[in-house]
Amino acid sequence: MKKIGILFGKERSFPEAFVQRINSKNIDGITAEPVRIDKALQGQPSGYSVIIDRISQDVPFYRTWLKNAALTGTAVINNPFWWSADDKYFNNCLMTQIGVPVPKTAILPSHDRPDDTSDESFSNLAYPLDWEGIFGEVGFPAYMKPFAGGGWKNVYKLHDKEEFFEKHRETGQLVMLLQEEIVFEEYYRCYCIGGKHVRIMPYEPRNPHHLRYVADFTPSAEKLQEMTNIVLKINRYLGYDFNTVELALRNGVPYAIDFCNPAPDADIKSVGAENFEWVVETAASYAIEKAQANNGGDNLTWGEYVKGSAGK
Repeated sequence: MKKIGILFGKERSFPEAFVQRINSKNIDGITAEPVRIDKALQGQPSGYSVIIDRISQDVPFYRTWLKNAALTGTAVINNPFWWSADDKYFNNCLMTQIGVPVPKTAILPSHDRPDDTSDESFSNLAYPLDWEGIFGEVGFPAYMKPFAGGGWKNVYKLHDKEEFFEKHRETGQLVMLLQEEIVFEEYYRCYCIGGKHVRIMPYEPRNPHHLRYVADFTPSAEKLQEMTNIVLKINRYLGYDFNTVELALRNGVPYAIDFCNPAPDADIKSVGAENFEWVVETAASYAIEKAQANNGGDNLTWGEYVKGSAGK
C-alpha cells in the first residue's frame, strides 16, 4: 500500500477534500490521510510515498523533517530543499535571464541591524546607499514588501521618497524589496500543478480578500495561451509541483508579479467552488500519479536552473 499524506496547519477545506477525493477513487494500492508524525529519527523513512506540504514555511521542524522524508524516498510536493533556498528577489533575477517580464526591483538591506551584528559586520555596504539611483530605476509609486514570505504581510504602497524612508523605518530587521508599480488593465492568478496543468483565474488584488476572485477579465484565446506558456516556463525553471503565478497585463504585456507561492491559497471560501473543484481534482490526480511512479530513490522535482547548474 502506497500512502499519500498532506501536511497542513489551520486550513481545513482543501486538505480534507484532497484526502477524500483520493480515497473516493478506490485505486488499488493507494490511500490518503493527513500526515501523522509521532517521532522523527534520522535516516528513517516517513512511511509516505507522497506528501503534499502546506505548512512547513511556517514550521521549521516540519521543513527539516520533510528533507529527511525526501532523502528516504518520499516525493515531497514541493521540493523542501529548493524552497529553503528560494526567495522572491532571486526569482525575479532569474526571470530577467529567461525573458519573462517582471517589475523593476531592488533589494534593500534591513533598516535595523540583525541580532548579534555591529557596524563592522557591514564593512562592504556603502552608507548611505545610492538612494537616488535606486529611486530613479524603480520610480514611484512603488511597492515595498519582504523578499521572502507571503500573505500580503508588511506590504506598503509608497508614493515618494519621504514616504519610503518613513515606512522603511517600520520594517525593523526585515529585508525588503522595492518594486515598480505595474498599473494593469487585467490581472490573473494562475495555478500550476505538476508543471503541466494550468488554470488561469481572473483576479482583482485591489478587492477585499474574499472578493479577489470576483473579476470579469476575459482574455482572448491568444492571450490565454501566452499566459499559459509563461506560467509553464516559470515553473519549469523553478521546479515547483504546486504553485501560483500572478500576472498583471500592462499594455497587453503579462508581467510576472508574484510567482513564489508553493503553498498557495486553496480555500473554497476565497477561490470559489469551480476553482476549488479544479485544484482538488488536479492535485489528487497528480499525487496519485507520483505515488504510482515512486519506486524509491530521488522523487523530488528539480527546476531547470538547478539541473542546468549541476550539469556544468
